[in-house]
Amino acid sequence: MDLNRVQMFDQVVEQGSFTAAAKALGLTKATVSRKIAELEADAGVQLLFRTTRKLKLTEAGSAYYNRVHRILADLKQAEVQLSASQEVIKGKLRIVCPIELGQLFLGKVFARFLGRYPDISIEAELSNRKVDMIAEDVDILFQITSTTDTRLQSYDLLNTTKTLMASPEYLTRYGTPQTPQDLNQHKAIKLKSAHIDASWTLFDGDKWVTLDPEAQLTVNNATLAREAAIEGLGIATVPNIIAQQALDNKQLIPLLEDFPMTQTKVIMSFPQRAYLPKKYRVFIEFIYESLSQNPNNILLETPDFISMPKSLTR
Repeated sequence: MDLNRVQMFDQVVEQGSFTAAAKALGLTKATVSRKIAELEADAGVQLLFRTTRKLKLTEAGSAYYNRVHRILADLKQAEVQLSASQEVIKGKLRIVCPIELGQLFLGKVFARFLGRYPDISIEAELSNRKVDMIAEDVDILFQITSTTDTRLQSYDLLNTTKTLMASPEYLTRYGTPQTPQDLNQHKAIKLKSAHIDASWTLFDGDKWVTLDPEAQLTVNNATLAREAAIEGLGIATVPNIIAQQALDNKQLIPLLEDFPMTQTKVIMSFPQRAYLPKKYRVFIEFIYESLSQNPNNILLETPDFISMPKSLTR
């Protein structure tokens, strides 16, 4: 079998005409037409109906195209993987992560990752601002959010819930709320950022209820909200990965546990691209490896982990 003829046939079908296929391949229309005729002659079967208006696959041609198109795609993927295996793992990664999440685990991750890949350098920014990865040339973005940008390739790292909580001292002084509506009578510590709405949404029986109690304090940092709650300033809602230690130590008491709040995810994103450079792939794989093998050493909560994306393990 002449692979060049097969590739030309695939392009003719993909492009819809001999002229377009010839242009895509950098050949003359006559050359492409002759090679397809030779392919049909060798196979002993007609693959294409030729008319003055358009091309149409014969039944045999359709079956043949479906098989060879998959084979050619697999061959191209094999070539990409072969090239990647020879690629030197080096370069800079620009990474942006929410402040509190970065403080929790990125220092440990970076130390181990750079120890394994010394030819990679990292420029890290911890920020709670809204980031435009494309415009700002960011390589990897971590977010605590329930939504994703469709322009990005995103993977869930773990799920986390927000919990209403207050210090024992605050509850002794102001009482413990028994229903979501009771929250309107309490002092609120609100967490608001580019990715977090300051209102509180709880599931009450068979419906979601959104409350917006008056804020005693509004902050854009979950660690600050946690510390303010520990000091007795009011009731706060903080992601469990940030507050778990304070909850375990009884510095904070969880409230209204029969009324769960909306769940958010820790998401890792990178720009969509046909070929992912190896520096990206080894970092992404390392993050999953680190979280799955040592969750309690990195995070304050044991999360529900998402399996490693198959596209990154092939």
